[in-house]
Amino acid sequence: MTSVKTLLKTKPAGLLSIAPNAKIIEALRLMAEKNVGALMVMDGDNLVGMFSERDYARKVALMGRTSVDTPVSDIMVSPVMTVTLQQSREDCMALMTNKRARHLPVVDNGRVVGLLSIGDLVKDALMEQEETIHQLENYVNS
Repeated sequence: MTSVKTLLKTKPAGLLSIAPNAKIIEALRLMAEKNVGALMVMDGDNLVGMFSERDYARKVALMGRTSVDTPVSDIMVSPVMTVTLQQSREDCMALMTNKRARHLPVVDNGRVVGLLSIGDLVKDALMEQEETIHQLENYVNS
């Protein structure tokens, strides 16, 4: 089983986040620039929420709000589900499936150390399957 700690090692270093008082338009620009679908909302070192494309579509565009005037804190998801470095890929996939989430912040000793997306988990699962298939083919052919 792949651990969250191992999964994070395959990702680029650094955390993408936005302040709760930032306007939604700023969050959208950052997400577009970095080609990501969600941002952690941080008040200093404290994780206070998550903001995603889904939040924008459902809570701004459809509710008649404007991204120029509305702060991220008005529509972010809070409280946030998190995982630890010791949890497995399977734990994360089950949590994401059950809670219909696409992103999970990773916390270690009360500090945010990373963010996993459903894409990260699926990519790792596919790589593991490919490796297993390769090993089985080598076994059959030897």
